[in-house]
Order: sequence, then C-alpha cells, then structure tokens
Amino acid sequence: MRILASTAAAALIAISPHAFAQETGAEISAPAGKGMLGGAFTGSRDGSQPVVLIIPGSGPTDRNGNNPMGVRAATLRLLAVGLEQQGIASVRIDKRGMFSSASATADPNAVTLADYAGDVLSWVSVIKAETGVPCVTIAGHSEGGLVALLAARAGGADVCGLVLLAAPGRPLRTTLEAQLGASPVFAGSMDQIRAMFDRIEAGETVPLAEMPAAVRGLLPPPVHPFLGNLFRTDPAEAAAAVPDTPMLLVYGEKDSQITLEDWHALRTARPDAHSLILPFATHALKDAAGEGPAAAAATYTDPDLPLTTGVAEAMASFVRLHAGN
Repeated sequence: MRILASTAAAALIAISPHAFAQETGAEISAPAGKGMLGGAFTGSRDGSQPVVLIIPGSGPTDRNGNNPMGVRAATLRLLAVGLEQQGIASVRIDKRGMFSSASATADPNAVTLADYAGDVLSWVSVIKAETGVPCVTIAGHSEGGLVALLAARAGGADVCGLVLLAAPGRPLRTTLEAQLGASPVFAGSMDQIRAMFDRIEAGETVPLAEMPAAVRGLLPPPVHPFLGNLFRTDPAEAAAAVPDTPMLLVYGEKDSQITLEDWHALRTARPDAHSLILPFATHALKDAAGEGPAAAAATYTDPDLPLTTGVAEAMASFVRLHAGN
C-alpha cells in the first residue's frame, strides 16, 4: 500500500541537489524565500510555443517525479518529453528546500501551501519574462495539483489554465483516514490516529511519545505543521474559487492513492472542467500490466515504461486551446 501523505514534507531526508539523473532540458531558476528555485526548461524559449509549468507531488519528489522512497517512474520528465513532441514547452521544478531549490529555505519541512503557491507565481513571472508568452498553464501532479489550484486563485490572467494530474479532490485527512483504515496494519489504531489528527488539524505538533506507535515512522512530528495545513485545505473549494480558469482533470482508474471520488469532488465543484479518465493508469500515469498490487507497483519503478497513451496529447490540445497566443 502506498500512503499519499507518508512524505507530506521532506521528513528531514538529506538530498543532494541532483539526487536523480534522467535530466531533460536546460537549467532555469526563479527567486523564492532567501534563495533561488531550480528547474528544467524543455522546448523553445522564443515564445513560439505555449509553456506548461509542471509541479511535483508530495514529499521529497524531484522535478522528474522521482523520490528517495523508491519512486523512479520519471513521470514528469516523460511528460515534458511528450509535450515537447506535441510542440509544447515546459518547466519542471524542484520544490523549495529540496534538490536544486535547497537554498530557498534552510528547513524543507518549514513550508506552507501558500509558500508553494507563491513559488509557482514566481515561476510564472520568470517564464513570461524569458519567453514573452502571455500566460502559463500550470500542471500539478498529486499534491502539486492542490498547489496549482491555490496559485491560480492569485495568478489571474497570468494563468492560462490548470491541468490537475491525479490531484486530490477531498481534504487530505479524509483520504488519509480511508487509506489507513483499509490496512490491517493501522485498523486497530484508528481511534487513536483520529484523535492525533484532531490535534494536528488544530495546529499542534504531536510529540512522538504521544503518537500511536503504528504511525510514528509514517508521520513524524516535523511534518505535522504542513500536514495540518493540508488537513485544513479543501481542494474542491479551491477549484470552485477559480471559476473562470479553464481546467483539465486527468485520473487513472488503477490509482490506489487518488481515486475517482477525488475526480468527482472536483468535477462537482467545476462541472465545466474537461476530464480524461485512463482505465489502466496508476498514480504514476502509467498503465499497470495486470491486476493486483505488484503490477501497480511496477509502474512506480521503471523510468523506461511510457506514460499512458493519450496523456501528453490531451494536455497539448488543452494547452493550445487556452494558451492565449
């Protein structure tokens, strides 16, 4: 089982600026906090191509969509390549405090969703200045989709549209409790876990000794402030708050982390949104070769396994429709 919030922040993991290879594109930077954010630009910078800003998901996930917890799918790098083949430029980013964005904050756990959303707007400003495009499409994978929604609220006309890739549609606490409660590892501790979540949602950092033993390694105290921030944020409300921003929702039916309940919540908030439902895709936006956990897990570890057919093409069509060029 893969828990969506098991790496809600960096969880004190030491990460080198370029922990994972598989680079595609040229380096690009944007100001944030006390330092600079790093990313990779793929495609043309002369303004002839629309640009998509790609935001990674939760925890120590890098610009390529990989992390030190064993995810090597390179989903975001493959997406950048696929978009380039469709004539769409992109910028993939490292989150503040991590990888090439390590200088932006001394503590990658000391962040808020508002910080991440502000960083996105900094990227949008840099992209517009460097390319001359009138606006930028923001694509967020998983938790990155929530960040994209919050950034769009402040971005106004600078944001051409939103692509939410396997993004949460319900508050994280709802999703996390469902995931934990479905596992025999945590089922016997759910009353204590819910009580701990009450404290975290109220803004507390729960000492390790007061946490249920089953989740001490999963949700350590340093991530509690950010986790509480996520608990208090409703993605559907955020989607409804940007009624004029074009939106594309992309979900996989084999995704065990974000389900079609999340799609339904966002679709209800934004009934005008475009949707792409992928029957065999997992959270990595790759097709599982069969049924069961092993087949799904294989999509997280093979960078050579292609993205599900149609993802880049559908995104490119949406981007071109709303690029404002």
